[in-house]
Amino acid sequence: MEAPSAFVDRLRPAGGKRSSKRDLIVNVFLRQEGHLSADDLVDVLRREGHKSSRATVYRTLQWMADAGIARKVDFGDGRTRFEHSYRHPRHFHLICKGCNRSSEFLSSDVEALIEEIADVRGFAIGQSVVQIYGRCDECRTGRRRAAGEVPVERLFARDALRIAIQTERSGLDFYSRAARITKDARGRRVFRKLAAEEQEHLGKLEARYAELLAEDPELESRPTFLFFKGAASGLFAAGAEELDKGADDRQALRIGIRCERGSHRFFKRYGERFEDSEGKRIFLEFADEEREHLELLIREYRSLAARQSRARSKAKARAHRADT
Repeated sequence: MEAPSAFVDRLRPAGGKRSSKRDLIVNVFLRQEGHLSADDLVDVLRREGHKSSRATVYRTLQWMADAGIARKVDFGDGRTRFEHSYRHPRHFHLICKGCNRSSEFLSSDVEALIEEIADVRGFAIGQSVVQIYGRCDECRTGRRRAAGEVPVERLFARDALRIAIQTERSGLDFYSRAARITKDARGRRVFRKLAAEEQEHLGKLEARYAELLAEDPELESRPTFLFFKGAASGLFAAGAEELDKGADDRQALRIGIRCERGSHRFFKRYGERFEDSEGKRIFLEFADEEREHLELLIREYRSLAARQSRARSKAKARAHRADT
């Protein structure tokens, strides 16, 4: 994992001078969570025994935003704040006009829309900032929310595990159904093997999720951070419905291949997009597992097609001999 100092050196423009004061401010900033104004960071520096003017701190924060180390956010209260983007997934904000507090989320639908608009207009995206203003549930209803802030990385890991667990459950259901309807003995064994692997992986993911909740019992009640509509009910749910409508052995394999390919692409695409974090690792680990399943299904489909072709050829030969 790249150290913050190495990250800063890499982003420093060619020929740019090294500044010990700037490096100190950057490294202190990267250790903080949440959104900080220049005044907030000055206070942090002073508590740690460092002296630095607000002007110097603000210039450094602006330099970090230009270099991609930080993102600038405006919650509508007249104070510019910054959050670090080092090892921090891109996300968007819901900002309450009542209490000026913000909550964060990431949505594949918003990401896709931004990319689609930029692509149509030939626009190269640098940073995307989405801020939605309104009134939070607490201000509207008076209901108290859980105390304390939770690092985005922990919410990201929780939701990444939730998506992986739901996908594993839908995969287990799909392969169990496919094994029941498949007539070819070899294909049936492949589906049973995959169902067993899904069951094993599901157990590991659920244990990992339980460990995460044990570290923070209130984590379960925190607002959702990752919004991925396509994965809400599991990426194999549609395939299981197709099996129920009727599918032969080759069709079942084709449906499985399509589901695994879609799952692999989904987890790989978003895993590679996120910056280094536990959530990123969960997505990429899952992408690797789905790739292995995809390759197995493709091999079995080709083998079944070859076996059926040989069987048809033999049947034709027998029929020809019988006619002669």
